[in-house]
Amino acid sequence: MHHYLRIWLATARYSIVRTLMFRGDFFVWSVVELFWMTVNLLLISVIYGHTDSIAGWSKYEMVLLVGTSMLIQRFLMGFFWSSIFEMGRNIRTGYFDFYLAQPGNVMFMATTRKLDPDGLINAFVAGGVVIYAARQLGLHPGLGDIALYLSMVFSGLVVHYSILVLSISLAFWLTSAQGIEGSYFTLTEFSRLPKEAFKGVVTRILFVWLLPVVVISNAPARLLLTRYGFEWKWAGALFVFAALWFALAVFVFHRGLRRYASASS
Repeated sequence: MHHYLRIWLATARYSIVRTLMFRGDFFVWSVVELFWMTVNLLLISVIYGHTDSIAGWSKYEMVLLVGTSMLIQRFLMGFFWSSIFEMGRNIRTGYFDFYLAQPGNVMFMATTRKLDPDGLINAFVAGGVVIYAARQLGLHPGLGDIALYLSMVFSGLVVHYSILVLSISLAFWLTSAQGIEGSYFTLTEFSRLPKEAFKGVVTRILFVWLLPVVVISNAPARLLLTRYGFEWKWAGALFVFAALWFALAVFVFHRGLRRYASASS
């Protein structure tokens, strides 16, 4: 673990130095992400200007849910997004050879090479949204609740990471994995909706259990909402989903790695 920590710190240092070389690009993308987050929050204000409840959720409960979803996504964008999507292009062009020669696990090296500080900066904004919503709701979570909330956020991050790695790993079999990015953004739109909004059996099976994008954000948010109390089934489901999706991503990635044709072949 110490070896991999040193490798990650080296890549993080490289990414930060590179970002400082292109400060304008960093500023623009930070503003773009902040604008996107602001639009989501303004949309909630507009909708709740015409109603008091959506699927049983009040305005600031919805802000808490959306803030949790944004927090997980900002961590994903900051730590893994660029590396994972660059991996698909490298597989197609043969540049993936570079990772095969690295001093560590190939999947780790390929998915953690780049750090996006703009995404991480806005993670603090998303965290601020969660704290603001909790204060407006009069919530006073203890240290245990906060620790469990963060562990559930981490589990949600693992699920997102695993789904992306699994999707991009299809590039080992397909000519191109283009289009996955747009499809993934469409899928994550559902993570900002409360579970109660999904009424149909097919919809619940697809977005709650098969692709647990709803559980990822709903489980941590419901933990903080005292009216629900602590629901072990939701916390347990999230931890199980994280383990299963990560195991599946590792399996598919390494199966695909056996099919990889390097630039020299």
